Amino acid sequence: MDTNLLTTQQAIENLKKKIDAVKLPENLVKNLDELFAQLSINSRNEESFWQNYQSASKYITYLTNVPWFTQTQDILDMQFAKEKLNENHFGLDSVKERILEYVSILALQKSRDPDQPIKAPVLLFVGLVGTGKTTMAKSIASVLGRQLIRIPFGGLGDPLYLRGQARIHPEAEPGQIIKGLINAKSNNPVILLDEIDRVADDALNTIMGVLVELLDPEQNNRFVDHYLDYPVDLSQAIFCATCNNTSRIATAVMDRLEVIQMPSYNDEEKIVIGRDYIFPKCMKDAGLRPGELKIADNVWNQIVRPLGFDAGVRTLQRNIEGLCRKVAKLIFEGKNKQVVVDESNVKLFLPQW
Repeated sequence: MDTNLLTTQQAIENLKKKIDAVKLPENLVKNLDELFAQLSINSRNEESFWQNYQSASKYITYLTNVPWFTQTQDILDMQFAKEKLNENHFGLDSVKERILEYVSILALQKSRDPDQPIKAPVLLFVGLVGTGKTTMAKSIASVLGRQLIRIPFGGLGDPLYLRGQARIHPEAEPGQIIKGLINAKSNNPVILLDEIDRVADDALNTIMGVLVELLDPEQNNRFVDHYLDYPVDLSQAIFCATCNNTSRIATAVMDRLEVIQMPSYNDEEKIVIGRDYIFPKCMKDAGLRPGELKIADNVWNQIVRPLGFDAGVRTLQRNIEGLCRKVAKLIFEGKNKQVVVDESNVKLFLPQW
């Protein structure tokens, strides 16, 4: 919309219509009266008015997109939960059992007192790189049928990234929590705080302070983003977190977390994961059809462990992805119609270090 074609009064009315078109907290609507009063005063000076109008319009756009009262419906079906967990993860039976217990508690709470706010523990998945921490957290959202917000903490050095910047700054915006809610379009997503032990050293204390507020059910029902400057209820969101180790996580944060250790995979487990989970996906991603690439059973050990032990499956995934790319190139160039990887040629398809 070209603001030059609007009168100042029309511009103010357009903002009021945006507010009237959605349901906002009653007190927030009252707070906006002051904003409109200020705009009306500034309308006497057009140059000053349009500067303030752009800022107010941006603010109201964010406010009206926050899902203040919108929620998704939880699935809470044990059979569905088991199928989803087994679909995404091989093994990890003790971890899966803990997730199923988690779903059972939520289902009981909902069935016995639907109006009671949920009281879900915050799960912290701890383990080495590639052991499935992030994907297990994502599976919680999938199992419950909730939207997922992933907030990476690796190298994070500014708490304003999480809770926004006050509107007095020209380039101010909400933090990642509010932006995540807006993208999820619901106020009860699963919020994944990924790699919370990898925060920058000089910001560790302040960011841990924000985490205490986020993870405390007595505080997160009134989480204040500096940009919105109005409390947002996060009590219906489910938080979970991941880390490689807990040594850098503040005691006050750890007190609010339930630790779940993610075990390392042995070679036999990796062969199953590589063959049954990763390989079919990599085939599809590389544009290969079934039958165009086959891997002999007796070479999986070399694909799993080309350079020694690795606790996770990321190296395995990279090896399979590289193998599929090489085969896709051969087929595209017309050199082969089908490739069988066996003892005679496996080294040609593995990365050379």
